[in-house]
Amino acid sequence: MLGRSRNYNFRPENLGQNALALIGNLCFAFFVVGVLVFTIIAATYQPEDPLFHPSTKITTFLTSNSNATFKSDNDVVKTGEDFMPANQTEIGKFLEIADVAGENAEEAGTTCKTDGPIDCRDPEVFHMLMKATIEHFMDIHFYRFGKAVAGSNDTTCDMAWRFRPKEGKTAAFYKDYRRFVISRSDNCTMSVVSIGDYHSGVNARKKKRKLRPVLGKAPENQDLGMALPVVGETVNDALPLVESENSFHQGKYLVYMGGGDRCKNMNQYLWSFLCALGEAQYLNRTLVMDLTLCLNSMYTSSGQDEEGKDFRFYFDFEHLSESSTVLDKDQFWSDWKKWQKKDRLSLHLVEDIKVTPMKLSEVKDTLIMRKFGNVEPDNYWYRVCEGETESVVQRPWHLVWKSRRLMDIVSAVATKLNWDYDSAHIERGEKARNKELWPNLETDTSPNSLLTTLADKIEDGRHLYIATNEPDTSFFDPLKDKYTTHFLNEYKELWNENSEWYIETMKLNKGIPVDFDGYMKASVDTEVFLRGKKQIETFNDLTNDCKDGVNTCNAAAS
Repeated sequence: MLGRSRNYNFRPENLGQNALALIGNLCFAFFVVGVLVFTIIAATYQPEDPLFHPSTKITTFLTSNSNATFKSDNDVVKTGEDFMPANQTEIGKFLEIADVAGENAEEAGTTCKTDGPIDCRDPEVFHMLMKATIEHFMDIHFYRFGKAVAGSNDTTCDMAWRFRPKEGKTAAFYKDYRRFVISRSDNCTMSVVSIGDYHSGVNARKKKRKLRPVLGKAPENQDLGMALPVVGETVNDALPLVESENSFHQGKYLVYMGGGDRCKNMNQYLWSFLCALGEAQYLNRTLVMDLTLCLNSMYTSSGQDEEGKDFRFYFDFEHLSESSTVLDKDQFWSDWKKWQKKDRLSLHLVEDIKVTPMKLSEVKDTLIMRKFGNVEPDNYWYRVCEGETESVVQRPWHLVWKSRRLMDIVSAVATKLNWDYDSAHIERGEKARNKELWPNLETDTSPNSLLTTLADKIEDGRHLYIATNEPDTSFFDPLKDKYTTHFLNEYKELWNENSEWYIETMKLNKGIPVDFDGYMKASVDTEVFLRGKKQIETFNDLTNDCKDGVNTCNAAAS
């Protein structure tokens, strides 16, 4: 009957039926709540990525079967050269004084001439310069000397060499070229009066012809045996070109379009970019890449995301283009418009990240275009490499190195310190102010605490390079009582308007000056720190707080 209320029958014979109904309703309610909670967690959770933990964990990570997960991290991104073993025996034998032959003018029976310019190509002069260099720079090993050439006047010579620090922990060669002032006595005995500053011997710098590389062809005179970066060489980061219409027609290409990675931090950018590069290699296709970046606001002086940054400001594009097949998207679309209709070039569109690279391996179309939507996080590029793909497509870390222009600044700073310094990474900033997650950090990184903690780790009187996010470096003035302290801002001449870095990046940027932004500073600061003989870390050596906050130390170590 309408309007009649429903009553439960609690007679003994009906209690079992009612209890089952009540249990069923409760179970369904728990199921609905569980599905809701799982959905929220799935949408927000980003599993940790061991790649961006300290170097002690990198080996474990690289030997694991999983490489797809990502965790947002504001640290400076690690690149391919960070994973190379710095094994002295693998790098080769270095030169010593005993390896340098020489003879004086009298023993050689030559005519003594005290007038006229110094002949820098004379073997005697060359050997003298090599000996003087090896004796002067006690903390580096020399692997190759270039021929000496005339300097700025009759009494100077310029010479270049390739070297590594004796206690180098990074796998790289460095190149320096300096100006030598030479004196000559009445009996023709010569000696080195002085050796100039870092990169002062500009006439000995070997200049490369900046030819545009041809897609798919190894550059002429490429040193295939040199697997290590050489910091200090002239950089040729000209964009690759397609040799002909037929070459373009024969090629196979992959391009990623859209997505939510833009303007995220640099770690996420590289994590996603390497997923795209890994898929291109798996499919044996050329990756069509956008060389313009959006720099996240955390790195900019304006505090806003900034578009228009060049990939080549931050990474070694010359190494990437020599070691793989990549093509600038502007160049590609220009060629595509010219020849697509004429040569009937076909396009295969993919709009679902669930379409794995394995499913695309048989696609014959000229271009595979992955188009990403607007919903995060499903529109992150790195999602393509998750799931079953992670055991098939490997990120080619060895193809991406840091910008050699930035690394040249690192080399210049280390050279000014004679490669004989210790270093400390002291993190303060927002973490020091957040007592809930880092209760001891502010106190543990105060000058008085640092003096106590460093006393057992760094010898008195040592040069101490401090890499820090503390904006006021005078905060560390009390440390000067025991150490000669150095900070990155002391070396601004290496990126100011008269510097080599400034001039070259401005040319790369079509005549527009390039800001030495926060990411560049953090990258250089970190790399100088990593070249210290002793390296003191904030969360390993200076405080018991955990890097990621309270009760996260065990998780970070696992």
